[in-house]
Amino acid sequence: MTLFDLRQRLQSKLAPVFAPLAALLRSASFGGVLLALMAVFGLLLGESPPGGRLGTWLDINKPTIVWVNDLWMAVFFLLVGLEIKYELLQGQLASRKAAALPTIAALGGMAVPALIYYAFNQHDAQAARGWAIPSATDIAFALGVLILLGNRVPASLKILLTAIAIIDDLGAILIIAFFYTEQLNWGALNAALWCLTALVLLNRLGISRLAVYYAIGLLMWVFLLKSGIHATLAGVLTALCIPLNLRQNTASPLQSAIHSLHPWVAFLILPVFAFLNAGVDLRGSSLDAYTHSVPMGILFGLLLGKPIGIFASIWLCCKALKLDLPAGCRWVHIFGMSLLCGIGFTMSLFIGELAFAGNAGFEMELKIGVLTGSVLSAIAGSAVFMLIRPKMPQFKVIK
Repeated sequence: MTLFDLRQRLQSKLAPVFAPLAALLRSASFGGVLLALMAVFGLLLGESPPGGRLGTWLDINKPTIVWVNDLWMAVFFLLVGLEIKYELLQGQLASRKAAALPTIAALGGMAVPALIYYAFNQHDAQAARGWAIPSATDIAFALGVLILLGNRVPASLKILLTAIAIIDDLGAILIIAFFYTEQLNWGALNAALWCLTALVLLNRLGISRLAVYYAIGLLMWVFLLKSGIHATLAGVLTALCIPLNLRQNTASPLQSAIHSLHPWVAFLILPVFAFLNAGVDLRGSSLDAYTHSVPMGILFGLLLGKPIGIFASIWLCCKALKLDLPAGCRWVHIFGMSLLCGIGFTMSLFIGELAFAGNAGFEMELKIGVLTGSVLSAIAGSAVFMLIRPKMPQFKVIK
């Protein structure tokens, strides 16, 4: 037997064993499931592991968790920026009419939770800094739940949720840029702007090699980290400069970047972020930790503010602009989806870490509010879809 025959026989024997695993890894819901498992492990651990310290170049010396939150999440925002750019150029947001419904829904879904949170915390200036925490939707979790619900969910609803979450992420990026920046280091910021200028020039020259964009983007990340502006914005700015390049016989750098980054973000970056940030030591905590205005504002912002803002915005948009619901969708589907958008998790935790940076007193309240609000939103949204009776196919009686 030759080596080739042996390899063929092994492949035929092992294929039935590994085929289910390969199918699971390719499924769109697996990222959400893995994210949930890592969050549970983080909770069982009791508190976030401290980690070691990495890196001394340019006086960058931070704990492991900060490297994940600053550098790894910059890669997440790079993917988000790429998806936003593609949707604006070629996807669901390419035309004004197509973009109207998810844009208005996302804005309503950000404004109402922020107002609810502020109503709970307006008496405390430090707590009020977290007003944006319940405004964010975790697209990986929310979309993962929709996919797990199977044929109870119209395909068009998944597209609508994705569009809303992408616009929601764009809003979160702008909020981070304008409201959660430290005192600026103008020298470092000027160096970052030169890096951005170089990226724009590469785009105008039609350079399609991704490694060049990534290298300059990493350098811009370093300067933004030193400037006081949150360094994850380097990911978005880099993404917006990567060209789409839709020409015949030419691979699209933007699409190639999306396909190559997605597995790393879904299966490594977000799960590790969830594991490191979800842990909270509840030993010795009192009832006040659960009824404090911060967790209550986050809880009601996610569980009530998100669905009210999104559902009301879609209803008003359809009535005022004479728009139809996505194909196959009923209002009960929109309501269920609006509830699922209350799953804030990774993005809410991330914004909360920025809002309460240097104020460890709010850490427990932040995590209790985000985790409770996200879990209850997932349960409520799933329950709505489980109660929906799918339309039965219509049969014509032939006489």
